Amino acid sequence: MSANTIPITKRGAELLKEELHRLKHIDRPAVINAISEARAQGDLSENAEYDAAKEKQGFIEGRIKELETKLSGAQIIDPSLLEAEGRVVFGATVDLEDLDDGKKMSYQIVGDDEADIAANKISISSPIARALIGKEEGDVVSVQAPAGAREVEILSVRYI
Repeated sequence: MSANTIPITKRGAELLKEELHRLKHIDRPAVINAISEARAQGDLSENAEYDAAKEKQGFIEGRIKELETKLSGAQIIDPSLLEAEGRVVFGATVDLEDLDDGKKMSYQIVGDDEADIAANKISISSPIARALIGKEEGDVVSVQAPAGAREVEILSVRYI
């Protein structure tokens, strides 16, 4: 991976493409229409609808540019096609057991834009993901958590 490519799972890229399509084909035309309607009302100096629509247009255009940049620099990885021979790599789903309290957990390692702890998706740049990368099933790993270091055992590594 070169310094300017951003890893993203296939599903993450699909979600960004869906958002980009919605912004370009639904939100952008709607805000252009809102600006036209506000202009038709006459004096723009005290027209709150016009100001709000222009502000929203700026946000939409900025987000479109951001998404296009991310997608153009993305290295799309399909976890189901990985052949990492049991090692923890980007896109892998890792089943863990906390050796301190016996709690089991499962995380998929994803790109920064895809991270969602509620969905058990952790960022590649998070401390736990950095500790797990390159390790294998059966390895015990020390992970820095907010409450201090925790020992976790890798129960399984899946590429789904």
